Amino acid sequence: MGAITGKELINRVNQLNPEIWFDGNRVEGLLSEHRAFKGVIQSKADLYDLQHDPQLKDEMTFPSPLTGEAVGLSFLQPKTKEDLKKRRKMMEHWARLSFGLMGRTPDYLNSVLMSFASCAGHLEGKENCFPNNLRTFFEYARENDLSFTHTFISPQVNRSQVYIENSPEPIAAKVVDENEQGIIVKGARLLATQGGLTDEVLVFSIGRFLFNEDEAFAFSIPSNTKGLKFICRDSFIGGESHFDHPLSSRYEEMDSIVVFDNVLVPWNRVFYYNNGEVAEEFVFQSAFHHYAKHQVLTRQIIKTEFILGIAELLIDTINISEYQHVQEKVSEIIIGLETMKALLEKAENDATLDEWGFMRPSIVPLKVASNVFPKIYPRFTEIIQLLSASGIITLPTERAFRSEIVKDLNLYLQGANKSAEERVKLFRLAWDLTMSSFGTRQTQYERYFFGDPIRVASDLYKTYPKVDYVNKVNEFLKK
Repeated sequence: MGAITGKELINRVNQLNPEIWFDGNRVEGLLSEHRAFKGVIQSKADLYDLQHDPQLKDEMTFPSPLTGEAVGLSFLQPKTKEDLKKRRKMMEHWARLSFGLMGRTPDYLNSVLMSFASCAGHLEGKENCFPNNLRTFFEYARENDLSFTHTFISPQVNRSQVYIENSPEPIAAKVVDENEQGIIVKGARLLATQGGLTDEVLVFSIGRFLFNEDEAFAFSIPSNTKGLKFICRDSFIGGESHFDHPLSSRYEEMDSIVVFDNVLVPWNRVFYYNNGEVAEEFVFQSAFHHYAKHQVLTRQIIKTEFILGIAELLIDTINISEYQHVQEKVSEIIIGLETMKALLEKAENDATLDEWGFMRPSIVPLKVASNVFPKIYPRFTEIIQLLSASGIITLPTERAFRSEIVKDLNLYLQGANKSAEERVKLFRLAWDLTMSSFGTRQTQYERYFFGDPIRVASDLYKTYPKVDYVNKVNEFLKK
């Protein structure tokens, strides 16, 4: 099949018929026409169409190693630094289509699955591990351009370090049985973004489950698997008008709880299970963080460019560029942008081949970026709010500009060099990015993209190569 089109994606999603619950009701009918999903599904379809744009096809796809057909470039297993840059260029094209606002464009999980498959050798000879299943499934996903959601967070019943689940019914998803057909999973996982709107659900554990080995597993199953249920949060779409809600109407990615009600996972879809040591080591010893963070940093740079563009337009529209405090604020965004770009370039320049022959971007600058962006993004949204001041609050709707009060609006809401309608449209964009429910979700999403920021910082501290610096100081002290 190879790289699919947007129309093929929509048809595939509509034929899935997964069990999705929204606002207390099971979703019926075509997902692409449901008010909570149609915007993001169409935006994803636009991404897939980009794979067939004659001017971009060579930058979006590569020949399949199996068939020679064009397949998505985010599935490329890089063997050279040039391959890494090809992957990045492809990811930039997709990120620009949503201005970096869609955190789960397909290249993110394509990269994750690729990273796992590239390191499947880590699973060789280990108990309850099936490396060939992982390799085979990766090839199947690549050749059929499958889309994924994923889930790896257990319900937040009790976050105490000594909490041991003691419930007659499993809360955190776990293996409750196995038979000739596969493993049986029961319980729940959290935060599957676009849950139910993708071909597959990639499920894996991060960290060691000291008390519950049955929670340590990795597998992928179709979203319409029997017993699999997606429970959606409230929608953050303010409305369908692109004028009133320019971002949420297009890019709102639904998040969901994933419930496993005695779900059968066939053996050929199991990558590992009931092995706490592997669950602890595989994600960190594999190339997961290298390729996932490479994709995320690429997207976040595009997002920062978008924020910088909005900031400068706001300044120009209300003519405040002469104020030094304004210049200082926008300089913060510029500094953040150039810092992230430098970290991405260093990660690619310092890339090295791993033991399996694949080119990994350097992890240190990527980890630094993962610590930087959760801190600067909330500040960026605050800067947009401060530049906009009260203008971001007094915003009439598109319908108001089509009513008899339009003369008042045109007079009192005009900008220094823009009509009232143009000015309001820009300020509504700033509002949707920073103050709407969609915008505040974006801020929280970036804060916790790779988990608790304190743990992310702790990981950087523990893994950063500090020994040489310490030795130099010790040598000096001996003089």
